[in-house]
Amino acid sequence: MSTFGGLNTAYTGLVAARQGLEVVGQNIANANTDGYTRQRVTTSAVDAAVRLGLMSAGVRPGQGVSVDGIARLGSASLDAQVRSSAAVAGYSAVRANALSAVEVSMNEPGENGLSAQLQEFWAGWQGVANSADDSAPAGVLLGQAGLLTAQIRTGYQAVAAQWSAERGSVDTMVAEINGAAGQVAELNARIRQTVAGGGNANELIDQRSLLTTTLAALTGGSVVDRSDGTVDVLVGGNALVAGDSARALVARGPRTLDGPNGLTDPAGTSGAVRVEWADRAGAIGIDGGELAGSLSLLARADAGGTGGALAEAATAYNTFATNLAAKVNTIYSAGDNSSLPGAFFGTAATGPAALGLSVIPTAAAELTTGVSANGALDGSIADQIAQLGAGKAVDGTGNPVRSPSTDWANFVTSLAVKTKSELRQASLADVTATTAVNAQLANSSVDLDEENVNLLMFQHAYQGAARVLTAVDEMLDTLINRTGLVGR
Repeated sequence: MSTFGGLNTAYTGLVAARQGLEVVGQNIANANTDGYTRQRVTTSAVDAAVRLGLMSAGVRPGQGVSVDGIARLGSASLDAQVRSSAAVAGYSAVRANALSAVEVSMNEPGENGLSAQLQEFWAGWQGVANSADDSAPAGVLLGQAGLLTAQIRTGYQAVAAQWSAERGSVDTMVAEINGAAGQVAELNARIRQTVAGGGNANELIDQRSLLTTTLAALTGGSVVDRSDGTVDVLVGGNALVAGDSARALVARGPRTLDGPNGLTDPAGTSGAVRVEWADRAGAIGIDGGELAGSLSLLARADAGGTGGALAEAATAYNTFATNLAAKVNTIYSAGDNSSLPGAFFGTAATGPAALGLSVIPTAAAELTTGVSANGALDGSIADQIAQLGAGKAVDGTGNPVRSPSTDWANFVTSLAVKTKSELRQASLADVTATTAVNAQLANSSVDLDEENVNLLMFQHAYQGAARVLTAVDEMLDTLINRTGLVGR
């Protein structure tokens, strides 16, 4: 290599060191940027020029260093783990939060819960049985019965409100998914264009990675990398994003627990709550994530009790109200007093039973306390209803009748077990998601200590290349300006 070639070799060293310094500076500047992945300049040695013939000088050194690119030090495997764990955590968290809200609304156990109201209700009947001729215990009973029906309505309304809130979340999530999918498609186009032109798209890839993680957490969608630098996002086996195009989702179905009823639900909302493609009818099978969690909560109740958790809770309130009215009325109607109401509880002909439950007698004088043939002082009917609450009542064939209090306790216990299970799963999923994120950060986040070392390394490399450049310059000066001057 000629002496002039040494200038180029030193120059390439300067360029490589300067590029390294710039990349280090970019890393340090984005040390606290969410989603940023650290970068490194990649270099390779330039081969020595090959010359053959009489003028060949034999073995020659290389011709410097080539800056090949700027590598993004991410891990596709760790990124995939973050997405998959985020999908599971999102699904579990939505279910756990919703069931916890329902459990809190029940106020069980506690003096404000329905169990305490039931105990007061049964005690009221016992008070009437002990003093059938006194209007005061009857007044207390009717007041307590009114509180009981109000408590049942409030509990049902809390479940219905949670259902509506979850339904609103579905609309919000669908809008967020559509927005994120559109951004991923736009970034795909920019990344493909940049990569094709030989540019650096690392920062664009970081932005897209954040968006695909969001989509995975919402839908459980998977990401497929393409050779042109773009990615496809698949939901339910179908492409939500393919290259630079994105498909829109739309949420359909009722907006209230008891809809569609023509009042709170718009036309065309029949069927179960579901997510469809905007351009094609038919429910999409959501793989996981928060959206799948919400849809599972909003599913209809079924005969086996394995339907949507919120609808099953609402059904439990309705079933309890129906059974309470039926069991109390069966005993109450045995009083056979034609001048008084024949039933204690009234139920609505249509609509949820929990909302339609009411107390028919409105005053102590309208209350049946015993069998009419036994006189006004008879408290046998009131006593039998009190025994129903204690679990000691029997039917006409002598078989025991299960207390409504037992029915309610079974429902509370079942919901508590289900909620605890969901909370446990949510906790484990959150630990897994956190572990995956920490592993990703350990691999891709900026370490300021490491960057400071690299900064010194590139700084010294730059200084070394500059000294080589200076040395070659002095050699050329001697060769050009001083050759032949010896001895003059």
